[in-house]
Amino acid sequence: MHAICCLGNPGPQYAQTRHNVGFLVADLLATRHRIDLRRHRFRSVFGRGKIGARDVIVFKPQTFMNDSGDAAWRIAQFFKIPRENFIVVYDDMALELGTIRLRPGGSDAGHRGLRSVAETLHTTDIARLRLGVSSPPAGMDARAWVLSPFRPVERERVEDMVARGAEALEWWLAEGIESAMNQFNG
Repeated sequence: MHAICCLGNPGPQYAQTRHNVGFLVADLLATRHRIDLRRHRFRSVFGRGKIGARDVIVFKPQTFMNDSGDAAWRIAQFFKIPRENFIVVYDDMALELGTIRLRPGGSDAGHRGLRSVAETLHTTDIARLRLGVSSPPAGMDARAWVLSPFRPVERERVEDMVARGAEALEWWLAEGIESAMNQFNG
């Protein structure tokens, strides 16, 4: 079993914000593979299904971003997901809008949602898919930036990034993190 933990904030007021780009990837992946994301348990909305030959859990923690680790821990414990079969999908202000990057582990680089997951799973060796949302304009607070919606002129780049993010996860499941990094980190 593999787990895809897509970070965001619950509630319609956050649905199209930069912080919720992970949720957009979850929704697209679920649609592509007919995974019903309507089950509520483990402080998450989740679904089980198959992507290629792999059994997967796709989930969106329903805690706020900074407490995502509790939901991740509950899923990992209940389904007995080994760390090497777990990936976290989240927004990253250090990457230009539309850029995606896969990593096998490492520091949280200040992302509180990833930090929460790493702390509750007791490891920084968690695969991650970073989705670029760009840094805030001069004078704008980072929190306000990530909680702001994408502008209409950004929608096409966001949709492309979300689609490539879903493809990268499919590749990760089929071929592993190193192969996915070689394919998508260009």
